Amino acid sequence: MKYPNPYGFFNNFAASDLPLHEKLRVAAKNAAIKAKNRSSCCGNHGEPGC
Repeated sequence: MKYPNPYGFFNNFAASDLPLHEKLRVAAKNAAIKAKNRSSCCGNHGEPGC
C-alpha cells in the first residue's frame, strides 16, 4: 500500500473554494473512503482530504 502524499492533501485543502465546514466534511468523507478501501486514494482527485 502506498502512503498518501501530505503535500497533496494540504494543496487540495488550500485550493478548494468550499467554506471551511464543507472542506472538513469532505475531508472526513474522503478519509473514511480511504480507510474503508485500505487505499491511499479515495478516487475523488482534487477534493480536500484526497
